[in-house]
Amino acid sequence: MTRSLRALLAAGVLAAAAITGVIAAGPAQADTQICEQYGSTTIGGRYVVMNNRWGTSAQQCINVTSTGFAITTQQGVGSTSGAPVSYPAVFYGCHYTNCSPGTNLPMQVSQISSATSSISYNYVSGATYDAAYDIWLDPSPKKDGVNAQEIMIWFNRQGSIQPIGSRTATATIGGRTWEVWTGSNGSNAVVSYVAPSPIASWSFSVLDFINDTKTRSSVTNSWYLTSIQAGFEPWIGGTGLAVTNFSAAVNGGGSPSSPPPSSPPSGSAACRVTYATNVWNTGFTADVTVANTGSAAINGWSLGFTLPSGQSVTGSWNATLSGTSGAITARNVSHNGSIAAGASTSFGFQGTYSGSFTAPTGFTLNGTACTRA
Repeated sequence: MTRSLRALLAAGVLAAAAITGVIAAGPAQADTQICEQYGSTTIGGRYVVMNNRWGTSAQQCINVTSTGFAITTQQGVGSTSGAPVSYPAVFYGCHYTNCSPGTNLPMQVSQISSATSSISYNYVSGATYDAAYDIWLDPSPKKDGVNAQEIMIWFNRQGSIQPIGSRTATATIGGRTWEVWTGSNGSNAVVSYVAPSPIASWSFSVLDFINDTKTRSSVTNSWYLTSIQAGFEPWIGGTGLAVTNFSAAVNGGGSPSSPPPSSPPSGSAACRVTYATNVWNTGFTADVTVANTGSAAINGWSLGFTLPSGQSVTGSWNATLSGTSGAITARNVSHNGSIAAGASTSFGFQGTYSGSFTAPTGFTLNGTACTRA
């Protein structure tokens, strides 16, 4: 069974947990313990570690380190013909509105130039579990709820458990041979890649698995990568299982699925930016309106600006932002990539600041300076 099955069985619980059940602690230090059912914290200022005990009322605790986590208590017992009891994991991206700090996900697959990751596991004997690396994709830039496609990489499995669906092929990815399982849990499609023997550590291309999945599913380049996650699905036992190191990086710069940005008229500004803010204590929101003042439609846009010192982005909507402080690039999402001549589009973001608050002084649209409204 796979992590995605829990979305079908406990979607209502998880949706509520996204509002009331997630314990969002501050950045984790070594030896931070989480026993709360959906407790989570951040590590390295970049990733989220979650306990995610979704399938049992029995206690599970994890010890969070600066580079991963270890299961210190797991008292739940699941049927090996059914779903696991939990999915403690570390992730980059967004999981039920819980987004890792500064993430540039969701990102359209066609825009990804590289997506790499490194993972190291510690395994134990006498337990029933899989070591699962999850890759989630959806036709929309989804940050909440169940995605349409799950890719699972099983680095190890112990006990009489198997992935969703049936074994349909073998594949060679990253120089390794994998059993390929395909199926659906009724909520989303699943493609699983199962290692014939345990892999304790590996650095690899996430994009390689996405590209292979495109040949076995409805995923296309217009879909969005929303998160990548690494952890364990225990059925029985699991104390001592650990992710000792996790890192991930997704870089843009690929070819957008929509037509390339049109060039503004030479020698003149073809855009006007309105930057409206709401500021309180040490936080703020910014609503940004980009107007096309040129004579031709803009198909695909990228707005560049620099946040003043002390300001940092914590979340955004209607655009994909690269960077969290200093130089920021906001790119269109699927529904607002085209701006007709004389028309405009808007996006926004939330952030924190220290000291006095000021607005950015300059904006560029597809490399050309914009006027300020």
